[in-house]
Amino acid sequence: MPGKSSALVVAVTGLNAIDSPGPGVAVIRAIREGIGRPVRIIGLAYENLEPGIYMDGICDKTYQISYPAAGAEVLFNVIKGIHGKEKIDVIIPNFDAELYNFITIAPRLKSLGIHSFLPSFEMFDARDKLNLYSFGQKNNFFVPKDRAIYSINDLSLIEEEFGYPLVVKGKFYEAVVAYTLEQAQKAFLKISAKWGLPIIVQQFIQGTEINIAALGDGEGNAISIIPMKKLYITDKGKAWAGITLQDDSLIELAKKFIAVTKWRGGFELEVMRTADDELYIMEINPRFPAWIYLSAGAGQNQPASLVKMALGEKVEPFTDYDAGKLFIRYAWDLVVDVSRFQQFSAFGQL
Repeated sequence: MPGKSSALVVAVTGLNAIDSPGPGVAVIRAIREGIGRPVRIIGLAYENLEPGIYMDGICDKTYQISYPAAGAEVLFNVIKGIHGKEKIDVIIPNFDAELYNFITIAPRLKSLGIHSFLPSFEMFDARDKLNLYSFGQKNNFFVPKDRAIYSINDLSLIEEEFGYPLVVKGKFYEAVVAYTLEQAQKAFLKISAKWGLPIIVQQFIQGTEINIAALGDGEGNAISIIPMKKLYITDKGKAWAGITLQDDSLIELAKKFIAVTKWRGGFELEVMRTADDELYIMEINPRFPAWIYLSAGAGQNQPASLVKMALGEKVEPFTDYDAGKLFIRYAWDLVVDVSRFQQFSAFGQL
């Protein structure tokens, strides 16, 4: 553990603050405000136009890293090289697609002195979209029926079982509500081209969308739970505005998930509340959501708490938060000199 007088070095991925934003910028803002000591942020970017690379006050230095498809061994060597220069204390990955590699190399990173606070493979696989329905059946959660398909021709068979509308989902990201077979086929082709197969087709549940950001200690205890109702949703289904809710049923749902899985780290439950007040778990994201800065604004700073837990510090469960806290995301034109873009593009660091 670093000395109290030295700056804590935290590496963070997910710097793409775009219309479908990564959580990285929000995570960094929360850490800077809530860690209570000097901190140096190392950004880890996949592409050279991720806005978080160039935003003032976000990253102290940013490095380009390999895409998840390159595999865990390549990732380890890249992180090891960056660690040799920066002496990273804690690393926080923020994308679903990269987590498998980070979980794989976590013990080796720990041997270098790089701490993390990630779920196990068992936890990670249990909430996977391909396993979510069976997970819900086993643990008495309401979860929509779904099917994993590998051929566009399977859609005509599924429509007889699910009817329309139905939801077409990628294995990592993106979801489209389809009201006809033609719309479902179009969504299948678009999402599979981007994220590969299988495609998940899910029963449509009518209701009110609610998201819950939470932090588990890995022993079945909830450290923090913040429910949020979406007030404005983009065409990609992302919350562009939302408000914290005080609702015991939502808190209990997240507590039950943490107790069942013994979840370690941050996660997000995407929930649909039906007209008869049933709570359906639509998706479980195994990392902080892009709106996680709201947790800091509501009084339960989840990213800062995760950093402390990664370092082995004891963090007491939060008991209160501010309901009625509103977040509104906005676009901002950032003007930078092209030389900064050229430097990152050419040398992979800035």
